[in-house]
Amino acid sequence: MASSAQPPAAARGGGPDGGSLAGDGEAFGDRSLSQGLSVLVGLGLCVTMLGLGCAVELGQLGQQLRRPVGLLLALLGQFVAMPLLAFLLALIFALDEVAAVAVLLCGCCPGGNLSNLMSVLVDGDMNLSIIMTASSTLLALFLMPLCLWIYSRPWINTAVVQLLPLGAVSLTLGSTLLPIGLGVLIRYRHPRAADLLVKISLWSLLVTLVILFILTGTMLGPDLLAHIPASVYAIAVLMPLAGYALGYGLATVFKMPPHCRRTVSLETGCQNVQLCTAILKLTFSPELIGSMYMFPLLYALFQSAEAGLFVLVYKMYGRDSYKQDTLGEEEDTDISYKKLKEEEVADTSYGTVTTEEHNSIQIEPTQTAL
Repeated sequence: MASSAQPPAAARGGGPDGGSLAGDGEAFGDRSLSQGLSVLVGLGLCVTMLGLGCAVELGQLGQQLRRPVGLLLALLGQFVAMPLLAFLLALIFALDEVAAVAVLLCGCCPGGNLSNLMSVLVDGDMNLSIIMTASSTLLALFLMPLCLWIYSRPWINTAVVQLLPLGAVSLTLGSTLLPIGLGVLIRYRHPRAADLLVKISLWSLLVTLVILFILTGTMLGPDLLAHIPASVYAIAVLMPLAGYALGYGLATVFKMPPHCRRTVSLETGCQNVQLCTAILKLTFSPELIGSMYMFPLLYALFQSAEAGLFVLVYKMYGRDSYKQDTLGEEEDTDISYKKLKEEEVADTSYGTVTTEEHNSIQIEPTQTAL
């Protein structure tokens, strides 16, 4: 354990054996590339938050607030399960302070827009997905700095944790409220434009991640991936997978239907990696970042791949059962409707009522063939 008097791992350098994500911070010294990367990260985050706001409808928001199951699930999944999971993985794999901060930042982030797209592909509950993403983003303004402060205690005597800019984290989170609010306003006044912006934000998420990989690889050199220890790769693979499992288990505890369980699973495992990269890039000095900046990008890569496998398995094996369940519900409704209509028809098999005069009634028996 490094003392506060020692320089952080990012400044000392590190290799694959040391479990450090840092050691290449000087590569960020290229001021033009670094500034371009900061602008790209900031713009990508704004577009993502704008798309999130455009996906929120005030009527649906009011309904969810009256029955705040989505809000509760977002709270438990994003700010209880995922931060604790990141903390435990950092301890189990004995990460150094720099790598631990990167993992904790990613684990404490709110849900991302990728989960909304994946929820559509697995026939999930889109309203629940959007409400969980939006509410976790708003809750992050207060809970993300708190979670970082709580779970960074084991590394408190290290320079990188003592320099952890919780105020700057809160400021970055607060800056996302403006594009979210603007998106909600656009949805309220111009629904068609909001639909278009939602699609643009989803595509921008994919394009931004690809560009970030390319620029970061250019700045840190071709040996970047070799400098990242195997333990960090293992966490990048296990963390989203465990998040999906925790989310599904959480929804099962709440006795939610299968399509809602799939939604909560994706919402819990998919983190807002653009927010994580923005915090790392905009609040830490280049000397502290080093290749620590790569962890959320690795997480984004594996969370997308694992979510894609989730969708593929559902399309191959789960979609038929979903259709059968839906068809069964429709058939039950149709049978009930037919039965109700038959009961409404008068049963005349035993006789026919006729009237011959104003005050006389005669019942004529009906012949029934045997």
